[in-house]
Amino acid sequence: MPYTLADVLPSVAASFGLGGPNPLGLEPNRDVVVLLIDGLGAELLARHTDVAPTLAAHVTHTLTAGFPATTATSLASLALGAPCATHGVIGYSFALPDDGNLRLLNSLTWRLDAATGVDAREQFPPEVVQPRPSRLQDLAAHGVEVHYVIPAFQAESGLTRAVFRAAGTVHPAKTLDEVRAGILAVAGHSGTRSRFAYAYFPNLDATGHLCGPESEQWLTVLGEVDAFVAGLLTDLPPSCTLLITGDHGMIHADNVIDLDVRGHLQQGVRLIAGEPRVRHVYLERPEALPDVMAAWSGELSTHARVVSREEALDEHWFGPTPPEPVIARRIGDLLAVAKDRTVLVCPEREPLESNLIGHHGAWTSDEQLVPLISSRPPAS
Repeated sequence: MPYTLADVLPSVAASFGLGGPNPLGLEPNRDVVVLLIDGLGAELLARHTDVAPTLAAHVTHTLTAGFPATTATSLASLALGAPCATHGVIGYSFALPDDGNLRLLNSLTWRLDAATGVDAREQFPPEVVQPRPSRLQDLAAHGVEVHYVIPAFQAESGLTRAVFRAAGTVHPAKTLDEVRAGILAVAGHSGTRSRFAYAYFPNLDATGHLCGPESEQWLTVLGEVDAFVAGLLTDLPPSCTLLITGDHGMIHADNVIDLDVRGHLQQGVRLIAGEPRVRHVYLERPEALPDVMAAWSGELSTHARVVSREEALDEHWFGPTPPEPVIARRIGDLLAVAKDRTVLVCPEREPLESNLIGHHGAWTSDEQLVPLISSRPPAS
């Protein structure tokens, strides 16, 4: 059974003495920092060990991000220690019921209809959309101090409220120097009370989206991250365990399919959500499913796998246990998952996303696999 992002915080909790499984074999320590490098894929790292020798030398496990391999879903899986079917953040965007209609929620920005739409925090409170407690709340209840080393705007974001949930000390950090200072501030105390910190750095992902993974610009950022980690490993006290992982990898798109200009794919369709590698398609009426499925499968047969919601659930795409009905209804009536390096774009509503070079979300190992990098080897 492969390890997943959802195994990280249960293992951290076990190392702090909370009980439960410790699948990753983490040794007890006073403090733990989990640093998420957005877009750090295991396959990408393995192909560029010359650029990132420190990261490569400290990989202890390879994890699967889970489906879909996208930031909002992965952060929820990490924070809750549970797969998508449990936490219900089923993608980059998805439909929620709204007075008898459906409304698209962008879960990354927590905005309505598009990534730049109206703030959704009042209409769809994050704690209602995702009501389950996080493992950070479990740590806090156990007496562990919770810290965040993150860009300042994320402290009160809808996604943070939905998935991390625990109050904690925020160390605002956008640059690698600021992330370093925040982590060392968390670890550099003389007390006996344990601390846990979640830290985040977005630039590798952003560069991959704009310039392409493995581009010269992307490799420059990877090298900067590696040098930062090398220095951090030298300066961290032995009382702090540093764990580094990613939320997904990335592919370079080379086959763009514009869904907006294919009018026959809109027939019977109420809403298209998700992102260019994974599309959720919501229908005007349930009985339209055979016709819409035939149209989408016929058009995209060589470019994407098109399945019904029931097929995806039967194959446990979103996790090993069936989702509750409220979560199941968030999944599209049908799903289209791009193959190879294809992207399924909707430029009218997603102009920025549709022009990106790097993408993620689907089933390829470049997207799904992320490393777990540790300052301490796991228990034997």
